[in-house]
Amino acid sequence: MAGGVGVPALLVTALLTGLALTPGTEPVAQQATPVTTSTPNEVGQSAEASALPAAPAPKGLPVVTYDPAPAGFPDDPETMDTTPLTEGLRPARKIAAYDAPGGRPIAFLAPTISGVDLTMPIADRQSGWKAVLLPSANRKLAWLPPGGHTTVPLRDQIVVERRVHRLTWYRAGKAVRTWEVSLGQRGQETPLGRTFILGRTPPPQDVYGGVDIYALGSIPDDPDAVPESLRNAHIGLHTWYHDGELGENTTNGCIRLTRSGQRELLAEVLPGSSVVVVEELPEPPPTA
Repeated sequence: MAGGVGVPALLVTALLTGLALTPGTEPVAQQATPVTTSTPNEVGQSAEASALPAAPAPKGLPVVTYDPAPAGFPDDPETMDTTPLTEGLRPARKIAAYDAPGGRPIAFLAPTISGVDLTMPIADRQSGWKAVLLPSANRKLAWLPPGGHTTVPLRDQIVVERRVHRLTWYRAGKAVRTWEVSLGQRGQETPLGRTFILGRTPPPQDVYGGVDIYALGSIPDDPDAVPESLRNAHIGLHTWYHDGELGENTTNGCIRLTRSGQRELLAEVLPGSSVVVVEELPEPPPTA
């Protein structure tokens, strides 16, 4: 499509096969090392032992997939915060996700979405529980009790500024590179707030410039505003077959940058890394 597209739902299999993808896609030096989920507190007890208890989850709860997540999860109160999220959570088995610490179970999170390992940034901790950015939803958190997961370090963050059409890649809190980008057109604006890189897929058409696409955890804010073929899509981070629309609002909500920039992000930034879309940062980010 001339205006740019999200990652179509029909590409789910390709997306989620493409994350683990082919051998050698992920540089060995960047593979995250799992760390323990249990940390002793001041009185020598583990976080798990002192956590609020979790209500049993009914077996019939839905599982979060690539389709829009079930309703009932809480809003992310710090969704516009650009403070880097430095730790990700990976379910080791199917685990229940709640609306609050010690609250109501809403859905299950599985270790994979259609076969791809799921890594979600940890946004908050309370009462021994962890809150993660919810996949397949915009500006929502899921609260997880102790157990059933591992945590991994996250070193990268992407910040997108809508007003000035700028994407900045940060590593360990320092700006590495900045690119001009195209964003969502009127009525299909790129969703604001915190999300994360869910996975990647090979380009389905020549218009993507022959470069893999990153699918984000976010979805269109108004699914009815996008073309019918994209209503079950996720917002994508990708390139285009030409750079003539950079700096403009021409996509169906996706974030589009140069081919060289997309290749660099694919090589350096791992799935699970957070992405924050804001109107504009208080000060221009430093360039490398």
